[in-house]
Amino acid sequence: MPFRPARAEIHLEHDELVIDMPGKGMRRHPLHGMDASTADGVVAAKHEARVQRRFVRMLILEGAGTLIVVITPPDQGAVAPNVVRVPEAPPEAPIIDTRAWEALADWVLSGGRLAACSIADLARLACIATPQFAVLIGEVAAQRALELAWGGTGPLRHSGDIETQLFPLVAASRRSPRAGEALVSALAHIAGATRRRRR
Repeated sequence: MPFRPARAEIHLEHDELVIDMPGKGMRRHPLHGMDASTADGVVAAKHEARVQRRFVRMLILEGAGTLIVVITPPDQGAVAPNVVRVPEAPPEAPIIDTRAWEALADWVLSGGRLAACSIADLARLACIATPQFAVLIGEVAAQRALELAWGGTGPLRHSGDIETQLFPLVAASRRSPRAGEALVSALAHIAGATRRRRR
């Protein structure tokens, strides 16, 4: 069997992170007041009766006496030579897929503001969102698409039609049910805005 440690699932709310640990239940962590940083680290992983040190990326959230470390999959990291000195990731740190880790890290490092996200950023975020947050992300993506599509008629201002603007969310919806919920929300918001504009 290839070396592949169990992955945790994350579900993001605008102010809370829910981590579904494999076989250990869910943990809820408020994000308000947390300081976020990233770092390279290593994990000691047992593989075929020997221990290897593997490089991982660590997302570190600290605040109110709480420390949360979320890491990328060690099986996708290079083997770390023993002479390399980097911090050890906590052994209980949840391992999440790299795409989810990147979306979460970008969100918390940017201050957790949807207004600062592009439609591509919103699409990545929708993939790890809770159902309620995915609906809100879809509404924000719809507003952004409308602004870009209706923003002007000049050659330098026109950015294409609404369908083109929403393409990152459409593509994400093919691999993520949550992104699909965000897309449905975006399309409903756009339909309502288009009806209002025609009146």
